[in-house]
Amino acid sequence: MQNNLLTQDDILSMAEFSKIRRTKRRELIAAKQNRRVPVGPDATFYFENRDTIWFQIHEMLFIEQGGKEQIEGELEAYNPLIPNGRELVATLMFEIDDPARRARLLAELGGVEETVTLGFSEYVVVAQAEQDLDRTSANGKASSVQFLHFSFSDRQVDAFRDLSNQVVISVGHRSYGHMAVVPRATQIALGVDFVGQ
Repeated sequence: MQNNLLTQDDILSMAEFSKIRRTKRRELIAAKQNRRVPVGPDATFYFENRDTIWFQIHEMLFIEQGGKEQIEGELEAYNPLIPNGRELVATLMFEIDDPARRARLLAELGGVEETVTLGFSEYVVVAQAEQDLDRTSANGKASSVQFLHFSFSDRQVDAFRDLSNQVVISVGHRSYGHMAVVPRATQIALGVDFVGQ
């Protein structure tokens, strides 16, 4: 049961947020250093937690200036991206500056969200795409942003946290087959996302 969801009570007024926005952004940039894993030349995984989502919601409210009426929609959109205590949640972004090359790659990446895994010890945890909407179009084009959940058993949590186990994140799509070792500092930071054990 997830009890760390954000509520209306967690949301600051925009006047309050504007006073701490710069400081919070600096703190988050530092924390995100150990929550970011590049895989191959164009993909980066950004692992979310309650703090990253809190800031993202406030940024959306600050930029769009939708007032109190906007808050509930942002909570509904972003709360599912807060790890529930037995999972890791990542935003996978394909970051390509050249628009033509980006369009070509995304056109070939349909279903990429179904090919992502975390491997460690004897375990392979397969990512599950966020179900808010289809991230691959009918003609097979992938979105440049994918939201992924990795669900863990208790044994898998223990194995992930065991620093004698190397963690490898893989994208197994035929048009983008890449993997990367998760740095130890990231493995430690992400281990904190598992709560209640």
